[in-house]
Amino acid sequence: MADLKVNGNFLDFYGINHDFTGIRDVQDSHETVSFCDNSIVRIWHNTQTDNFEEHWHAALEVIMPVENYYDVRVGETFYHVLPGEIVVIPPGDLHELLAPDSGSRFIFMFDISLITKLKSFVGIQSILSQPLYVTKESFPQIYEDVYQLLLQIRNEYFNKNEYAELTIVSLLLTIFTKFGYNHINASNLFPNVRLYKQKEYIQKFNSLMEYIDVHYMEDLNLEDIAESTGFSKYHFSRLFKQYTGFTFCDYLCHRRIKVAEELLARPDLSITEVALQAGFPSISTFNRLFKQYKNCTPSEYRSRNNRALLGGNPYA
Repeated sequence: MADLKVNGNFLDFYGINHDFTGIRDVQDSHETVSFCDNSIVRIWHNTQTDNFEEHWHAALEVIMPVENYYDVRVGETFYHVLPGEIVVIPPGDLHELLAPDSGSRFIFMFDISLITKLKSFVGIQSILSQPLYVTKESFPQIYEDVYQLLLQIRNEYFNKNEYAELTIVSLLLTIFTKFGYNHINASNLFPNVRLYKQKEYIQKFNSLMEYIDVHYMEDLNLEDIAESTGFSKYHFSRLFKQYTGFTFCDYLCHRRIKVAEELLARPDLSITEVALQAGFPSISTFNRLFKQYKNCTPSEYRSRNNRALLGGNPYA
């Protein structure tokens, strides 16, 4: 596998990651992923037989086995991933990796923090907030395209092409776009709803996601939001779950936690100020929910990430 030849060149699976010391920064389930030279991508050709205990990180992770299976548990969901299959693990999700006695796989790490700022990204925010198990059966319309795009990203990365970073970002955006269109074109997105109504619902919910993205810090409640969209509370709740995979309250909490993660990087804000600016009604609610989602307190999260930004060991 280390001698894979692409476009007449042998891919060097190890040289580009020469800066990696081999030591993972993990404590209390949180891993700090190191990106080299302000890059947003790190790809590993992984042949390890060691397991990775439950952990989370701020990077988006993509796993592609090429020889033998690889077992992945995200939350309470278990995936037995075979060669040719793909698992996408969202940033911040607790997950465990279980390796077989032999085999290899590619592990992609992406820092998508800047990409999430793009206005259009809000339409697929909910899709990438949950694990994606990409197979020919689960994503028949886009599987082959996504698989080939990931191979192109891999080849750009290991070939160290002149414009590799720009090309990789372009390819990654294409992958996100394909997931987005696949989602809104799914025949079962709004079952038993006429086609012209489905388009109307998609526009409504995309507008709503943009609204939440701007007004998350306000007192948003289910009744008012449902009324603003023209649906009854019951009908809205059902449609919102179909469109996003979340209940309205769970999605709002998820969005606020993501905002809090960014605000915690600002040393000028107290934990209480972070809680209020992220939209949480009280510091106790913020601490409880943050601990539930991230498996650490807001103060612990801030301490680790600030040390990482300074370039030192976040757990020293």
